[in-house]
Amino acid sequence: MTEVQFADEILHRLRQRNPRYMGKAYLFVLSSLHHVMEDLESPRHISGPELAEGVRCLALKEFGPMARTVLEHWGIHQTGDVGRIVFALVEEGVLVKEEEDRLDDFENLFDFEKAFEQDYPWDVRE
Repeated sequence: MTEVQFADEILHRLRQRNPRYMGKAYLFVLSSLHHVMEDLESPRHISGPELAEGVRCLALKEFGPMARTVLEHWGIHQTGDVGRIVFALVEEGVLVKEEEDRLDDFENLFDFEKAFEQDYPWDVRE
């Protein structure tokens, strides 16, 4: 089995278990994790709030004023959705979690309307 076939199989299983999230939602959360880790001096565990903030920052960078629309199209409507995606990836063996990590770590960290629209940083894409 090739890496692409393996990745497609994992995405298929994730979508079957939780069809409210599109495959791109899982890939974007993984990309956000990578984006957060790139800014670290040395590798370490990333907390739920750090990853949720990474999703916000990367979405603003990649999609600009359409960030909220794109995330919601993929099924990500709140920071708790980021947590549910992360824990699904943990269950599939794609990510690992620390003993103290909880789904609640992702709940209500910021409001999407406020973060992506009301407080939109118009200079983010420069």
